[in-house]
Amino acid sequence: MALDATENPLSGLYKPTRLEKLFYGPNCVQNHLLECLPHDSSKAFIITGASLAQKTPLIKSVEQLLGSKHAGTFSDIKQHAPVAQIDQATELVQKDAAIDTIISIGGGSPIDSAKAISYRSNEKNGKFLYHITIPTTLSAGECTMIAGYTKEDGVKTSVGHPEDAPKAILYDPVFGKHTPPRLMLGTGLRALDHSIEIMYHPTATEVPCKRMALSAAMDLFTFLPRYKDNPQDEDILTRLFLAAYASLGFLGLNMKPLGLSHSLGYALGSPYGIPHGETSCLTLAHVVKLKAQTDSAAASNLARMLPMMGQTRTGNDKEDALTVGEAILMFVKSLGLYKKLGEYGVGEDQVEIITQRATGGKEKGDPVYNAVEPLVKGLY
Repeated sequence: MALDATENPLSGLYKPTRLEKLFYGPNCVQNHLLECLPHDSSKAFIITGASLAQKTPLIKSVEQLLGSKHAGTFSDIKQHAPVAQIDQATELVQKDAAIDTIISIGGGSPIDSAKAISYRSNEKNGKFLYHITIPTTLSAGECTMIAGYTKEDGVKTSVGHPEDAPKAILYDPVFGKHTPPRLMLGTGLRALDHSIEIMYHPTATEVPCKRMALSAAMDLFTFLPRYKDNPQDEDILTRLFLAAYASLGFLGLNMKPLGLSHSLGYALGSPYGIPHGETSCLTLAHVVKLKAQTDSAAASNLARMLPMMGQTRTGNDKEDALTVGEAILMFVKSLGLYKKLGEYGVGEDQVEIITQRATGGKEKGDPVYNAVEPLVKGLY
């Protein structure tokens, strides 16, 4: 059971993930991937998506780097990690008992799929796979033990175990340069979503979790606009990868699900085919404003974000938290990521369904439902 942190008295529990190595910088994959393998005799299976496999040289380069240690590649992981592809990949991994390592390459869907495959491998034969990840977006799936995937009915679900969290992360801007800029920017807003929702998360510790979330937000506000102007700059990409890690990597194993913006993201993402980075662009600013108006403890912590966004606190936490929400909205617009929900083809007849999914099945009349429904309507 997770232990909540408190502010009066100041108390909490930081329980690190089982991460063993985090490399960052140009060509760190080429220089350090092999030393991340757990054994000299290790055999590694790659999990990735079709775009990286077919439209970039990245997957072939990793296969060649692994040489005889490469046991196979599954390159059909789709957006939101559908369970059908996870089933297929798990079956392939199970065919070779020598495979002890899984290497995820890509964004949140391949990373979460690899976690789910490892989880299932343990269910089948009592052995988790050693997970190495090479992220190419800022979605920060590499930061937690939770494997989110999409069921046959289009609804997101998850599994999780401490051994699912990656043991090695390689943030290589050479890989990030192949990511479409809109995808990178959108997942950057997802990282900002993590850092914001950490500030009022029940188990988030003051150190290192909230302090790193503040740092992450400052770097995202600084470097995402610079990335937009120069998406091939390796130093900017590396700094953004590290900001993504700082946004979520210190929540650790003492954790509960993230807040309303993430719940809304799950309700909007896989059911309607909206990328999770773009769901954060839709929801985050509005959730912050709602929190500012309805939760004084959350407002107090959200107000701490204002200097990270280049603005000065007034001392009025509610007003400062509302300003944080407005700053996020303006930031989304400045990056060219602003859209209304209707522009994704989601009709207003879906408001009740979205609200119910985001609130864990609450019905009209419930106070939580009644608070969230106007927010959902405001997305149109």
